[in-house]
Amino acid sequence: MIKLKIKSGDIVTVIAGDHKGAEGKVVSVDREKNKAIVEGVNMVSKHTKPSAKNPQGGIVKKEAPIHISNLALIDPKSKKATKVGIKTEGDKKVRFSKKSNQVL
Repeated sequence: MIKLKIKSGDIVTVIAGDHKGAEGKVVSVDREKNKAIVEGVNMVSKHTKPSAKNPQGGIVKKEAPIHISNLALIDPKSKKATKVGIKTEGDKKVRFSKKSNQVL
């Protein structure tokens, strides 16, 4: 398993695929499948049957997972896509932006 550099709560941009250029906040990350769910990006329509929880049924829009390789973290300083590095400060490992060298 690879070390994922994107975590839930990060602001990311999509760099490849149908939704290229879209930005959003990471809701969750699936470490085994290397996929993330980004808020408001990669929306799919799901047809649901009527149930006690949803008596009307119908079509529901929800986010589908996107592969981590198609996402890039947005640098908080320049507001552009950046690569993420890992360095040690004292005895802790921290993530940093390679564009601005700022700790994330």
